[in-house]
Amino acid sequence: MILEHPTACRLVAEAELALPELVREVIAVCEIPAPTFHEAERAAYVERRMQEVGLREVRRDAVGNVIGRLRGNGTGPNLLIAAHLDTVFPAGTDVTVRPDGDILRAPGVGDNSSSVATMLHAARLLVKHDVPLAGDVIFAATCGEEGLGNLEGMRAVVEALKDEIDYVIALDGSLGGMVREGVGSRRFRLVVATSGGHSWGAFGAPSAIHSLGRIIARISELRVPTHPKTTYNVGVISGGTSINTIAARAEALIDLRSLDRGELVRLEERVLRIVRAEERESGVRATLELLGDRPTGSIPDTHPLCNLVRRVHRELGLQTRSYPSSTDGNIPLSMGIPAVTVGVTLGGNGHRLDEYIYTTPLTKGLAQVLLLVLGAQELPQRAR
Repeated sequence: MILEHPTACRLVAEAELALPELVREVIAVCEIPAPTFHEAERAAYVERRMQEVGLREVRRDAVGNVIGRLRGNGTGPNLLIAAHLDTVFPAGTDVTVRPDGDILRAPGVGDNSSSVATMLHAARLLVKHDVPLAGDVIFAATCGEEGLGNLEGMRAVVEALKDEIDYVIALDGSLGGMVREGVGSRRFRLVVATSGGHSWGAFGAPSAIHSLGRIIARISELRVPTHPKTTYNVGVISGGTSINTIAARAEALIDLRSLDRGELVRLEERVLRIVRAEERESGVRATLELLGDRPTGSIPDTHPLCNLVRRVHRELGLQTRSYPSSTDGNIPLSMGIPAVTVGVTLGGNGHRLDEYIYTTPLTKGLAQVLLLVLGAQELPQRAR
């Protein structure tokens, strides 16, 4: 049992005592706005806190990630723990946290302020108790995880450290969850253009909006496999000038996803054929601009890292729920580096203005991270 580790019980007990301070940290992180591509203010706070809790070699890299390290003795695997800084909410969103008993309410309080705060306190307790480490533990607060950020921050971290790290634990999602399969995605901006004209005088001329509508309708009729799960969505449409103008331009944002890279490629090809057919039939011009490319990847359910997560969950009285998702973990998984994503608390209404979390489960979330660090010291180093 991991709890038999000399410092494990002490760390778990400290996690219980740390709740008030951890809650204050969650609030502090959440109330610093951090829209994707605009995480600098939150990154500055995290950089200062990493230094204050005792991490070494704290730095910000070229894309804005904040990275700190605890050195091991070099006899065991190196572990990367990551939590993304950014939120889905645009600048100007009120991110004031509203405490309500055992609940904190605010946009981004769960995704991913609670994970960033928990990562900082896990580092603090490991330093405080001078926990002996066989390998290095690297902590990274990453940029660009949400939306069109395209996992930019994690890409940079893993690319820089790929020859060092043996395992990755990303903090995101719900407590008790475990993501070992990365959902891949391809995201596009589809722009349809034509000459346009007056709705009466030029009637019959091709309309960018009409063509876009036909493309969307044909995409909606595509049949895709349920195993491996493959999906499509047109999430945003825009265009046109006025009610009595034949639209000269219209655009849509398209999200294609699958657990299998081959199915994702086939779906993209089918969408492209629909677009090209509309060009030929209507005489419009259409372009597809790639906005995001999230790779697929997975490790077996029996992988030692998955077994470690389940062991830790059992010892903390948690039921492990394994499900696929698109997280920072996609990047290491796609590069053959074992990775899982786990959550640190419970809550709801993610990506909504009325998002909330429960604070009491944070103690188990923090204990989980600490026990995963301890347990990872016994994992084999990755073959390179």
